[in-house]
Amino acid sequence: MSVSQATGAADLAATDDLGWAVRLLAATPTHEHRDPELLRRWARAADAFGAALAPVACTARVVESEGGLELGLLARYGSRPPTVELFTDTIELAERTVDARGWRHWYPPGSVRAAALAHEAVHVHLHHGPAKAALKHALGHSALRLGRLRVPGHVAGAEEVAAHAYARTVCGLGRSPLLLTAALAAEAEAEAGSRTTPPPARDARREN
Repeated sequence: MSVSQATGAADLAATDDLGWAVRLLAATPTHEHRDPELLRRWARAADAFGAALAPVACTARVVESEGGLELGLLARYGSRPPTVELFTDTIELAERTVDARGWRHWYPPGSVRAAALAHEAVHVHLHHGPAKAALKHALGHSALRLGRLRVPGHVAGAEEVAAHAYARTVCGLGRSPLLLTAALAAEAEAEAGSRTTPPPARDARREN
């Protein structure tokens, strides 16, 4: 690992799991002008909800394919018919990223695929069962109040936070998959930058 790689890894890892959850919510449409403390409260509630979920079996059909790198996805869930698609090219890149950044103690071999499947299993669980209403209740956000009547509201991005927390817990990871997705985004950004940045002069020295 080069000095620059080590610095980049440290910078990303310096943000804790809750911090990455807050960033996810803040980057989600409809939350652009939300109070940061409100986002933190929602992130904490969604994380706790996902971490406390009992293990759920994935009832959807599981398929593997490539093309995830172009889409920026490790996996995705489709409801018609219920299918979890795992993108092997992104999973392989994630495993290489874990090794390159020295994060193997957080993400054991094979855990990226397991976490991706667990993450999508929660989406299936929330889509088809009463857990979605339970998550809304846990978040404490009201869409409507009429006297004592309160209608729980939807918080965009909260399901993602819960799914990441569930995957971290059920797969026994040292850090949330959110950190790994941030690293993958950084890898993609660096690769895109290398394609648009002119090559250095031939006599220029490169740091390793």
